[in-house]
Amino acid sequence: MRSPVLVDWRSREGFAPLMLVMSGSEKHRLVRSLGEVADALINAWPTDDGEEYVAAVKTCLDAIQGNTQPKVARAALIRAATEAGIRVVAVVH
Repeated sequence: MRSPVLVDWRSREGFAPLMLVMSGSEKHRLVRSLGEVADALINAWPTDDGEEYVAAVKTCLDAIQGNTQPKVARAALIRAATEAGIRVVAVVH
């Protein structure tokens, strides 16, 4: 069995940034890396249930461990945001 290779979860390389438009004290959250995906899901998400939310957490962990691409985790985050009623805005950089 091959050990997973951890990736630099803070790296912005290969990750197309996006803005989450949320309610609460933090209205806008810029997400530019796997670390910021994880932080948004764990610390800022309005709920900790929902199929897409759970899938996004798992996919983010898989990407951090090098088992999937960051763009897959980004897509999972977008699906979880849709499920939670959070607007997503693509950021042009």
